[in-house]
Amino acid sequence: MAEAKTLAVPAKKQSKNIITMFVVGARQGWNIAVNSMIPNVMFAFAIIKILKLTGLLDILSHIFAPVMALFGLPGAAIMVNVAALMSMGGAMGVCASLFSSGALNAHDITVLLPAVFVCGGQMQNLGRILGTSEVTPRFYPLLLGMTVVNAVIAMIAMNIILKMFY
Repeated sequence: MAEAKTLAVPAKKQSKNIITMFVVGARQGWNIAVNSMIPNVMFAFAIIKILKLTGLLDILSHIFAPVMALFGLPGAAIMVNVAALMSMGGAMGVCASLFSSGALNAHDITVLLPAVFVCGGQMQNLGRILGTSEVTPRFYPLLLGMTVVNAVIAMIAMNIILKMFY
């Protein structure tokens, strides 16, 4: 018996022009914004509002004021750093909320932004990336600690840069 050979019909190749690629990219960007960034920012605004209404923001600001003063920042800035460990979008929401309430100014945000970018949602990375790549969990505190050290260095460096120009 002769085996029947099946001929694979090649899939029709779609020509991608610049307009199609733009539209596909815009849809993907929209989905990221709607499904990831907007919820994080909204959650951050809600958390800051709750902390302000309950008075916890003032208490936390007072507790962390000496530490944040090392970077020329008010105590409330610690909330941005904590949020940055969780989510970059959330940290931007916290930053915007504290700025709109007057707790942070443009200088403070300039010092904080490099730390936010260095942290980049490290807790999400621990679960999503390190968990799936089978990194031994005992290294997680070291990796998280390195992120915090890098954020501290980033804030110190930005303070130095700002003092050079202002």
